[in-house]
Amino acid sequence: MSYLAVKHAHMMFALISVTLFMLRAWLAVPSPARINNKVLKIVPHVNDTLLLLCGIWLAVQIRQIPFDNSPWLTAKVIGLVLYIVVGTIAIKRGKTQGQRLAAALASIAIFAYIYGAAVSKSPLSWLAL
Repeated sequence: MSYLAVKHAHMMFALISVTLFMLRAWLAVPSPARINNKVLKIVPHVNDTLLLLCGIWLAVQIRQIPFDNSPWLTAKVIGLVLYIVVGTIAIKRGKTQGQRLAAALASIAIFAYIYGAAVSKSPLSWLAL
């Protein structure tokens, strides 16, 4: 598979991922119990696995290794971990509606940072442009 095809697949899976997150957060902020649909529990994990696999394939292809020779990719990996942790607070671990809402908004901001790091190839994200 060509580099461009995998890059576009990675971008598509990222867009699907954040869209599914926003849908799940919209449902979960008022009440996490609203997300009992099997599709909403399974599809995001399948999509995110494909997103991660494409990302690893791309990193191998461009010979960029996080925590070694690629500060922008390191920033994306750290951002991804934060996105996951904060996202779980937004979707199910937040105790109050306010905590879940704040975590949902923070998760979207973290995603925007990750996207900016990818576009700019800099850990400064959007500030580097």
